[in-house]
Amino acid sequence: QVQLVESGGGLVQAGGSLRLSCAASGRTFSSYAMAWFRRAPGKEREFVAAINWSAGNTVYADSVKGRSTISRDNAKNTLYLQMNSLKPEDTAVYFCAARLGLIVRAPTSYAYWGQGTQVTVSS
Repeated sequence: QVQLVESGGGLVQAGGSLRLSCAASGRTFSSYAMAWFRRAPGKEREFVAAINWSAGNTVYADSVKGRSTISRDNAKNTLYLQMNSLKPEDTAVYFCAARLGLIVRAPTSYAYWGQGTQVTVSS
């Protein structure tokens, strides 16, 4: 089992950058595929990016591809999401999630979730 705590959200102007972090508890963090999702007001939860256990494979949603980088530090039990060139449509609560096995886009495939961190991008 793993517990996840996100941080790094905040208010930023359009064009700015943020780096989200997700701290994981437990000694088996490196066994999990990890992902970021987001939920904007009035919208469904949306896949953002995912990374496999070794960081050798990453996947991005088209909406953030080229502007965001997902990474992980297994020694620090931490997942990151670097977001650049932020747009107002990136405004959402961002969640990290974990699952055993391959990376997938479907949120229902992830067993463990953090509480989320708010990202607000002003125009």
